[in-house]
Amino acid sequence: MSIRHGLLALLAQGPRYGYQLRAEFEATTGNTWPLNIGQVYTTLGRLERDGLALRGAEDPDGRFSYEITPEGLAEVRRWFTTPLLRDERPRDELAIKLALALTSPEADVRTVVQNQRTATMRSMQELTRLKSGDAEPAWRLVLESMIFQAEAEIRWLDHCEAVVLRGLSPSPSPSPEYSPEPSHERA
Repeated sequence: MSIRHGLLALLAQGPRYGYQLRAEFEATTGNTWPLNIGQVYTTLGRLERDGLALRGAEDPDGRFSYEITPEGLAEVRRWFTTPLLRDERPRDELAIKLALALTSPEADVRTVVQNQRTATMRSMQELTRLKSGDAEPAWRLVLESMIFQAEAEIRWLDHCEAVVLRGLSPSPSPSPEYSPEPSHERA
């Protein structure tokens, strides 16, 4: 998720100060992505420069509130309705680490997999414990997403370990022409 779009989504709810935006962003995401206040103000400056937000007058406490512009509202609506593609997300550091471990004499791949599985299991248990409390709906969705990702990672790690134990290389990667989008042709 881009901080830019996250701040725009909050501004779509009404004018906010920078510190309010940071606090609401972190509360909504359950502090899974803490923001540096400098990062918030830098992003607000860019939103203002790009015509997506306006800075209001200074209040008696020396704070400026920001509000979304019609262009900013159109941008946040576009963001909400546009799906994220897998190739637009950050690189998967774990996949890269395991691929390199397979080729490095310095790494025991089974140990790498087992250590990661243990860490992921602990993380999943903690996330599940947090979910059992009275979580706000937005935070609950974030928690559930993180739990599902942890479950998928554990399944993938099990697969990696099975591949290593069999002494086989992983199945070949799809060709560059591979498209993750389903075919709409009918048989």
